[in-house]
Amino acid sequence: QVQLEESGGGLVQPGGSLRLSCAASGFTFSAFGMGWFRQAPGKEREFVAAIRWSGRSTPYYADSVKGRFTISRDNPKNTVYLQMNSLKPEDTAVYYCAADRQRYRSPWPLQETDFGSWGQGTQVTVSS
Repeated sequence: QVQLEESGGGLVQPGGSLRLSCAASGFTFSAFGMGWFRQAPGKEREFVAAIRWSGRSTPYYADSVKGRFTISRDNPKNTVYLQMNSLKPEDTAVYYCAADRQRYRSPWPLQETDFGSWGQGTQVTVSS
């Protein structure tokens, strides 16, 4: 069965960096777009970033993270990453990775309904 396991969360000071990883198994990783979402306390889950199945096209980012976060993938390792730089307190949330429900989608999966499988989430706390 499909499994997505996030890691790399933690506590970081404002201005710091973290790299999240999401290890995927149970499906043909290289055929599906991947995304990251986050949910802050008391708020709805929101889109963060998405990358197409091949990883060769320009990823798509939410305006709130553009220029600070970078999504990437390593298809031979079945892993997607989220490099987060210049972190702010408002980036505090549980971060989830998700797999597209459609093979070879063009351009990117962006809506929650585009994704069929989700990880359990990893907590990121930005605080001094």
